[in-house]
Amino acid sequence: MISAAFGALGALLAAIGLYGLLAYTVARRTHEIGVRMALGAAGTDGMRTVLRGALWMVCAGLAIGAPLAFWGKRVAASLIPDLPVASLLPIVVATATMIAVGLIAAYLPARRAMRVDPMVALRHE
Repeated sequence: MISAAFGALGALLAAIGLYGLLAYTVARRTHEIGVRMALGAAGTDGMRTVLRGALWMVCAGLAIGAPLAFWGKRVAASLIPDLPVASLLPIVVATATMIAVGLIAAYLPARRAMRVDPMVALRHE
């Protein structure tokens, strides 16, 4: 129960951090997104760009975290008797959950990027 609570807290902190980073990035790139939209890019292109960046960040974190989770599982099994280590299900579920949490956290900044008004973005300098 305590492990689940700490896992949920960790996922919440990761979502808040990713949201903050992406909101800041979108705010900094408002002018660039406005120029692209003024030149003919669709609003979904801005959204796709932000979501792609978020997915890259999440995948980079998972590329580092998944091998560490495998290693940590083996270390924990050596310290705790009768701990099952053959199951990959918890790591697969955690990976899928982190991808979903990352995309949910990126949705609001991506929606903001999609709704950038080109004229307002070009005037704001």
